[in-house]
Amino acid sequence: MINIGKLIHEQVKRQGKSVTWLAQQLNYSRTNLYKIFDKTSIDTDVLLRISQALNYDFFALYSQELSSRH
Repeated sequence: MINIGKLIHEQVKRQGKSVTWLAQQLNYSRTNLYKIFDKTSIDTDVLLRISQALNYDFFALYSQELSSRH
């Protein structure tokens, strides 16, 4: 099972970006962004915006998950 919030937070760290930077990119408060990090699933529109901000395809993680189940 994918914990997308945790994976997003890890990717932010891996890229050397700050939580404040991502929050500004999304027009979110840091508090709301930390709430996303705690979620195991999020709205696809939000995931798309995060993917674009970080230039990282989080949707591919779900595709890999589907492929590994067959």
